[in-house]
Amino acid sequence: MNNLILAWRNLWRNRRRTLITAASVFLAVLFALFFRSLQRGSYDHMYKNAIESYTGYIQVQHKDFWDEKIVDNTFIYDNQLEQQLLADENVEATIPRFESFALASNGPQTKGVLVMGVDPEKEHYLSNISERMVKYRLTPESIERIDKDPNIPEKVKELAGLFENSAYTNASRLQLDLGIADKEASQVMPAIKEHTVFNNGSIYMGKPGVWVGDKLSQYLQLGIGDTIVLISQGYHATTAAGKYEIKGIVKLPLPDIDNKIVYLPLDVCQELYNAEEHFTSLALAVHDNEDKAIEETISRITAVISVEQRVMGWREMNEVMVSQMDADDKGGMIMIGILYLVIAFGVFGTVLMLTAERKREFGVLVAIGMQKKKLATVMTLEMLLIGFMGILAGAVIASALILYGVEHPLIFKGEMAKMFEDYGLEPQFVFQGIDTYYLWQIFIVILMVFLSIGYPVQKIFKMKVVNALRA
Repeated sequence: MNNLILAWRNLWRNRRRTLITAASVFLAVLFALFFRSLQRGSYDHMYKNAIESYTGYIQVQHKDFWDEKIVDNTFIYDNQLEQQLLADENVEATIPRFESFALASNGPQTKGVLVMGVDPEKEHYLSNISERMVKYRLTPESIERIDKDPNIPEKVKELAGLFENSAYTNASRLQLDLGIADKEASQVMPAIKEHTVFNNGSIYMGKPGVWVGDKLSQYLQLGIGDTIVLISQGYHATTAAGKYEIKGIVKLPLPDIDNKIVYLPLDVCQELYNAEEHFTSLALAVHDNEDKAIEETISRITAVISVEQRVMGWREMNEVMVSQMDADDKGGMIMIGILYLVIAFGVFGTVLMLTAERKREFGVLVAIGMQKKKLATVMTLEMLLIGFMGILAGAVIASALILYGVEHPLIFKGEMAKMFEDYGLEPQFVFQGIDTYYLWQIFIVILMVFLSIGYPVQKIFKMKVVNALRA
């Protein structure tokens, strides 16, 4: 206890030196936690978008469908199978789908598209397409109306021109891109909404009609009420062809899917491909989507389904994306490793300075009878106290920033947002909440502090009193 009290008093004999050393540890913890949370949160957000927009967490398929996605590799979904799946403790709902490809045409414009037959009511358990409907769009006509409106600031008009043909599923994102401050929103946004409102419709089981992705609608120059022609190959090599009215336009967070998706009512899609009562997949809405729970659920479901079917988890269905993210994660860890290396040299530099400044002090203490072992113990306690203060302050500040970031993601606007979208990325960074990665980052910083302690302790034991007194 006496050594601890002595160490604590020694810290404040030179406040500047103590604060500089603690600040180096503080910055190490702050940067490590902040950037790791940002990296992991952004990855999780991308995974969630991919899963909920397309594959789901678990799918039941024909055993050959994933390797050869043709209409012949389908299965019949009956009530018995549904009851077996719903009996699982982790399955909330079954979401039947019919997925295939087709050539979509609108006059001279053609494009290969992904046709997805869905039950609009059941989709709210997973993709919730109705929440992704375009509500506002900056068409040339709406931009012209904005330019003529004297109540709208010139800066907003300039940004509206930059985001021509951009679509929005909510007013907050539109407000952000147009650079409208919250204090101005009550005056400006009503007019902006009026000029940019986009009237979407719905699709229903048994009624022909489609929803199309926003980017696909722009490529094919389609609007509400226009007709899209789909041509493909149906069940057992029959011809699949149909003309459908555009009922609505959706904007998905995955640009690659948004650029090619066409949603049809499930029964209408089955009729198009001459595959009534057949399904290509059965997505499962789950209560717990943690990896361990997903693996256990897959194991249980595999035991009850037919040998002609297979169960796939989201990682297997998004293998390419997972591999890319893992590779990028490794690159991020390398960058954080470099950050650690730089900060470690900073911590060691401050310790080196601290030791050099106190060389004569150490010599005097040993000369008047203090044992080197006791001096080394006090010095170690000083460094641990400095490290503890730095780690505690860094963790507290980082926690505050991260918890705020979880509720308020970094959303880019203006030209920066446009650049992200041009690269097919969602213009935002998302933070991950406090998790096990916290302990690992703090452990590494503690290890850095312990390694730094070795230098002054070594110097104390190897110190020659006469030389130290002359320092």
